[in-house]
This record gives sequence, structure tokens and C-alpha cells, in this order.
Amino acid sequence: MSAALPVHPLSFLRARIGTARSSRTAEPLIRNGHLLAGSAVLAAVLGAAFWVFATRWYSVETVGRSSAALSVAGLLSGLGRFNLGDVLVRFVPVAGRHTRWLVLRCYSVSVVVSGLAAVGFLLLVPWISPELGFLRNPVLAGSFIVATAGYSVFVLQDGALTGLRRPGWVLGENALFNVVKAGLLAGCAAFAIGTGILLSWSLGLIVSIVVTNVVLFRRAIPVHQRADTADTPRPQRVLRYATADYLGKVVGVTTGTAVPLIVLNQLGAEQTAYYSLAYIIAGTFYVAVASMGGSLVVEGAHHPERLAEHGRRMLRHASLLVAAATTVVVVAAPWLLLPFGAAYSAHGTTVLRLMALSAVPNVVLGIAIEVARVRRELRRLVALQVVFSALVVVLVVALLPALGLTGVGLAWLIAACLLAGPLLVDLPRWLPAPRRRPAGSALRPWRAVRPAHGSGSPPSEQYRQSEQGLPSEGGERP
Repeated sequence: MSAALPVHPLSFLRARIGTARSSRTAEPLIRNGHLLAGSAVLAAVLGAAFWVFATRWYSVETVGRSSAALSVAGLLSGLGRFNLGDVLVRFVPVAGRHTRWLVLRCYSVSVVVSGLAAVGFLLLVPWISPELGFLRNPVLAGSFIVATAGYSVFVLQDGALTGLRRPGWVLGENALFNVVKAGLLAGCAAFAIGTGILLSWSLGLIVSIVVTNVVLFRRAIPVHQRADTADTPRPQRVLRYATADYLGKVVGVTTGTAVPLIVLNQLGAEQTAYYSLAYIIAGTFYVAVASMGGSLVVEGAHHPERLAEHGRRMLRHASLLVAAATTVVVVAAPWLLLPFGAAYSAHGTTVLRLMALSAVPNVVLGIAIEVARVRRELRRLVALQVVFSALVVVLVVALLPALGLTGVGLAWLIAACLLAGPLLVDLPRWLPAPRRRPAGSALRPWRAVRPAHGSGSPPSEQYRQSEQGLPSEGGERP
């Protein structure tokens, strides 16, 4: 029997340090993902409470028209902000001392363009959607413009806070917005202000934006800039990334807005109200997955060499969470809608169940999109979003006339399944399983991060240099 090889104390210590570093790297992925998902769920719960109050204090027609108007504001905001929120999530971690400049430039572009888009829509509303002609009232027109431009800043500040690894602040500012707008809605109802839904939404955005950005620019950004002295990423690379991601995201936002408009034009305001509430509840799962994906993007920017490991872990984790939540919603759907009124429960239960079920396969699509963002696989990033959105719209148009709202729910479910299936089959290619280390390699963790091609910089440093447009010691990143 051979004698066991002695383990050198220094080697053992290095192995323990490597394991501890690996654990600390993995912790922010799930912890921050939980906080971001919790922010999305909290916003959805408080948002649902807002609409519960709205249905109690305003007519079904007013709720339907107001929800459609806010959907349009969301569309125009998405068009005007060029998906710069995801750009901030992706590039703030490596922006270093130029973080303030990057955030302010994104704000400026988004506010101007989305505000102009809102004005243009108001001028064309008689021809685009006569049902929303009430927005041409001066007070409502101002509220609509503020809601559109303000929502752009609201989304961008979320992206900046996520990129700065401040998910707790994302949770706080979402809570602030929802609490303030609910309080303002109560005040508008007490004074019998018929335009209270849009007014409270707009004023709530203003309060949240002011408070959040005071904290963001006085505390979070200065701390980040002092801690990281890296150069700014190349503007050309940021622009290419933003353009490609914007194209895909615009299609997605357009789908989210086009579907309620299709329902409004074909089934009327009441059916739109029933669908909108089901969409808000089920859409929480979509937003939660995207929020957890933001954590994956941030950690992927900091530790690109562990993207496959983190991606698979997030895929498993998000799938279990969404599946459990979906089960609850499918079982309890009638009772979840009952606080909005008996009519909402009667007409919205089936579409809510179908849309909640669609969130399970959507987890695969969501993680695939975030992985493409980290790797800057721009064609794949656009294709995934465009194909899903096209499938949803085509299926809604095909199924709605015969099946009504049930057809809309089926459209979301079928589209998600049609994409999730091939992605799961192809999982080993776009998210390969981490290689198992040979026996004894645990004692030499530094070998796992030895730079390739004789470079003197670790992989994460080579990646950072590439992000900033600087050649690494081992050459340009392909």
C-alpha cells in the first residue's frame, strides 16, 4: 500500500482561499438576484393594490382607457430611452470614473426623445387610436408627457443602481413610487378628480425620481468612482451594443403595448380592463426573471470566466422560483382577481392562468437573452427578442377572434414554449456545463485562472481591458 502524499500547508491555504473567493463571487449573484426579483414582486403587489383602488373609485371604462394610455406611455418611453437601462446594467460595472458621465448622457437622450415621442403621439392620436382622444385635454396631455419622459428616467435609474450593485435601493425606490401614487390616487378620488389615475401616476414618478437621484449621485456613484479608476468603455462599442439591444427591446415593448390595443379595438374597453389586470399579475414573473437576469449580467461583467457556471445556477434557481409561484397563481387565480371585482374574476381567470404558465418556459428565454448580453452576441440577442414578439402578435391575431381573451393567453404560452424547447436542446452549446477539475486540482486553484497565451493578466483583467478598448497583454479579445 502506497503512502499518501503530504499536503503542503501553503498549498492547502491557497486552496481554501480560492474556495472562499469562489463562494463570495457566487453569493452576490443570487443575493442581488433575489433583491431585484423581490423589487419586481413588491412593485407588482403594490401596483395591483393601486388598480384595486382604481377599480373601486373609477368606472370600468375609465380603468380600461387609463391602462391603455399608460401602456402607450410605456411604449413611447421604451422607444425614447433606446434600452439604455440595460446598457447601464452592462457597462456601469466597468465604467469606472466615467460612471456619472455615462448615466447623465443616458438620462439626457432618453428624456428628450421620449418626451418628443409623447408629443408626436398626442398630435396623431385621432388617427392612431381614437379611443384615447381624451388625452388631448391640456391637463391629461401634460400628465401623459411627464409619465412618458419620467418613466424613462425611472427605468434608467434602476439600471444604474443594478450596475452599481445596489439592488436594495432598487427595492426602495420602487416601493416609494407605488406608495406615493396610491396615496395621490386616494386624494384624487376624495376630490372627485376624474383624471386621477394618470395624475397620480405622473406625480408619483416625479417624487421617486427626485429622491432616488439625490441618493444615486451623492452616494452610490461617487463611491463607485473612487473604488474603480478604470477608463470608460469605447463609445463605439457601447453604441453598437445599445443599437442592437434597442432593436430587440423595442419589438418587445411594442408587443406589450400592441396586444392591449388589439384587445381594445376588437373587444372593447371592458375586456381590455380584464386583460390588463391579468397581464399585470402574470407579467410580474417576466419582470422578476429579467430582474434576476440583471444580476447575472453584472456578475458576468465582473467575472466573465464564470459566466457558464453562473448562468446555469441562475437558470435552475429562477426556474424553481417561477414554477412554484406559477403553481400558486394557477390554483388561486379566481381569488387573486376577486378583490378587483366579481367581473374581473369571472372574465380574467383563464387568461391569467395561461399567461402565468407562459412564464415558466420564458425563464429559459430570459436567461439566454442575458447570456447573449454579457457575451455581446448581438445578432442572437436581437433574434431571440424579435422572434418571440412576432410569435405573440401573430398568435394573438389568429386566436383572439375565435377564443377571445383565452386566445390571448394561449398566444403567450405557445410562443414561449416554441422558443424554450429548442433553447433547452441547444443548452450545452450556449451554456456549457463547467468542466470538472482533475483529481488533486483543488489543491492548486491558481491553475484554473492561469492566463492563456502567456498573458500576465488574469481573465477578468483581460476582459476589463477589452471592454475599455485597450489591448490586453495577450492580444485583443476576439
